[in-house]
Amino acid sequence: MKKVLSIFILSLLLRSLYAQDNSTEQKKSQEWIAELKLANPAKEEKIKRLIFNHLVSVKDWHNSHPINTVPAGINPYTGDKLSDMDRSIIADSAQPDSIHSNLMTGLRQELDEQQVAFILDKYTIGKVDFTLKGYKAIVPDLTAVEEQTIRKNLEAAREKAIDYKNIKQVSAIFEIYKNKCEAYLNANGRNWRQLFKDYVNKVKAEKEKQQK
Repeated sequence: MKKVLSIFILSLLLRSLYAQDNSTEQKKSQEWIAELKLANPAKEEKIKRLIFNHLVSVKDWHNSHPINTVPAGINPYTGDKLSDMDRSIIADSAQPDSIHSNLMTGLRQELDEQQVAFILDKYTIGKVDFTLKGYKAIVPDLTAVEEQTIRKNLEAAREKAIDYKNIKQVSAIFEIYKNKCEAYLNANGRNWRQLFKDYVNKVKAEKEKQQK
């Protein structure tokens, strides 16, 4: 009897420690689902569990694969020495595909695409709309086709970025796709470097005018 009681107490203790260790992930999953206002407790619980499991899996992989698991070599594209961020991205990108697919398959079974996008925006703090707004400011005459292509790239960045642990990594993933956007603009008659330079000069001039 004492042995059974000891096992039961140990089980409760382990559950408590697990809950404490994953309290941030628990809070995020609860808050994000609450904002969807699904009015369907069973569905809410299922989606909350999907998000919680994904967040914990990403965190556990990240914590168990530090940058020293990736040799300090060079970036074969640039020839530069791999930065700590590079090595962190490489380590985390090696996680099993099932971590991503389990979440996305589950979300798309339970939610429509707009709701799925809402959850992905929560993971990435709204970087799609924020970044697109920046492109519109830098390229005032952005065409509908250009905007559609850029949004498509940024949405791809968003889905890719959910599998990374922190916002610095998320931003690094978005940089990859921003480079694709800028290469696209250059390939279609734009001069991204000049456009960006003109925008910076415009902002600088407006700030100096306000200070006078």
